[in-house]
Amino acid sequence: MDFELLDGYLLNGSPSKSEVVQKLLETRPPAQAAAPFYEGLARLGSRAPDLALIALRLVLAGRKAEDDAVARLRDVVARARAGDAAARDEYRTVVGVA
Repeated sequence: MDFELLDGYLLNGSPSKSEVVQKLLETRPPAQAAAPFYEGLARLGSRAPDLALIALRLVLAGRKAEDDAVARLRDVVARARAGDAAARDEYRTVVGVA
């Protein structure tokens, strides 16, 4: 699965959340752990909280979406959006992007 749109939204706020949600729903992976997140996206659409997208990104990276992990990645995302280059590197490490 290509995570460019989701990573772009989380790190830059672009593309729009509605575009990201639409694309995610069109290209659902067979990962069982992701199924509840996709159900939530289908129900809420672009009203889904960013935390749900962050948790989904962890699950799609093969990680567990435990509270601590989601909170940590939320903080990394906030720092990255604020222009912190080190946070972008940390994000890539956490989600396994080279």
